[in-house]
Amino acid sequence: MAENILYDKLSVCYHYIRKITDFVPRVAIVLGSGLGDFADLIDPEMEIFYDDIPDFPVSTVPGHSGKFILGHIEDVPVICMKGRVHYYEGYDISDVVLPIRLMKMLGADILLLTNAAGGVNYSFKIGDIMMIKDHISLFVPNPLIGENIEALGTRFPDMSNIYDEDLQQLIRQVAEEKHIPLQEGTYVQLTGPSYETPAEIRALRTLGCDAVGMSTAVEAIAANHSGMRIAGISFISNMASGISDTPLNHEEVQEMANRVAAKFQTLMLEIVKRL
Repeated sequence: MAENILYDKLSVCYHYIRKITDFVPRVAIVLGSGLGDFADLIDPEMEIFYDDIPDFPVSTVPGHSGKFILGHIEDVPVICMKGRVHYYEGYDISDVVLPIRLMKMLGADILLLTNAAGGVNYSFKIGDIMMIKDHISLFVPNPLIGENIEALGTRFPDMSNIYDEDLQQLIRQVAEEKHIPLQEGTYVQLTGPSYETPAEIRALRTLGCDAVGMSTAVEAIAANHSGMRIAGISFISNMASGISDTPLNHEEVQEMANRVAAKFQTLMLEIVKRL
């Protein structure tokens, strides 16, 4: 059955890593486009490239290095994805969330998701940091479709509080103490890879979206299914189509990420240290 094949693939990845390390992370971190330099703040014990792991999906997007970093931030054991995989790269949605499930199997019970996103809310500006309070994932396949694998989670997981309220409060506290302006809002994931049209952005704003991107929501669904505590942070790398007259491009995302790297890294570092 397909579902057993999916679990077998996950098990192969898990056993490969366990053959080379017994490191048990507590916090899993996914670094979005242009945000990979945060990984330099980790005291590493080991790096594992995605293409060395059997059956593991490999990042093909510029700005996504494609490796796990296992190590510590102060006394906190972490596993960090420097680069993620996306649905638009041609992977099945089960492969897109496989890394999340793998990090959970390795021991992580907290997941920090980050991304570069387009600002949909008119009050946002380029360079803002937005804490994700909720998301809309109606425009991408649900990673839980198919016969449920009980070893991963329950058949019908509750989605009332995907993003952990205690973690949200911690993010607010750190942002206030470090004098980092913090937006809050709802993130929507679309498939990509094309950017949205002005009409699509108007529709998303009507639905209550504040930021839009091509990742994160399906990862949060899989993590919530497995019982992980989740926090999400979006870096507003550009204003969405129809708000700005500037044509959208991936290079702009990476350039803006470099400009806000210091405050993003300060925020993330302090959050992890307090977990």
